[in-house]
Amino acid sequence: MMETQEVLKIFAKHRGDAIVVPGRGGRHWVQMSDKPNLDLPVGDPAMGGHASFALGVALAQPDRKVVVFDSEGDLLMGLGSLATIAEQQPENLYHFLLDNGCYATTGGQPVPNAQNVAYDVMAGAAGYTRTHRIDNLESFGIEVGRILAGPGPVFVWLKIMPELENRPIKERLKWQTRARDQILADLRRELGIHE
Repeated sequence: MMETQEVLKIFAKHRGDAIVVPGRGGRHWVQMSDKPNLDLPVGDPAMGGHASFALGVALAQPDRKVVVFDSEGDLLMGLGSLATIAEQQPENLYHFLLDNGCYATTGGQPVPNAQNVAYDVMAGAAGYTRTHRIDNLESFGIEVGRILAGPGPVFVWLKIMPELENRPIKERLKWQTRARDQILADLRRELGIHE
């Protein structure tokens, strides 16, 4: 298994000018991103909404890669997103799933059937053109460049170690430094979109 922060450090070397929806990796990503105006660390658009949100961005910006770091808890809350993404076939969407086997932000409750669900198989059955399953940093370091060089939609299931957050929400480290309106305004400006 891998640590989320280490996965994101490796990904950062291959990011290019992709728009990144860091999802569950947000608290680490905002610290290391060198292109924050291309990041959409919007927290929870809705439980289970990261993949659908990224799909909307990918469809609106078809000439730019869009990378989302989803979690298995979020994905299970919005499984319909797999079929919708597969139907739309956005060649610029790269869907990375951070699977830690638990609901880490709410105290570490186990995800139902966590040891038996094959998320890559689910994505493939939904119609994703490419799927991958990676459980170690060495393989991720080798594969991530190839994955991003090919067309989407691609689904990459990453087995990561749980990082439990048991402090009350008001006591947690505030990693989001910009309001949602500012995040979107910064992205529009970066992309040359005028309101």
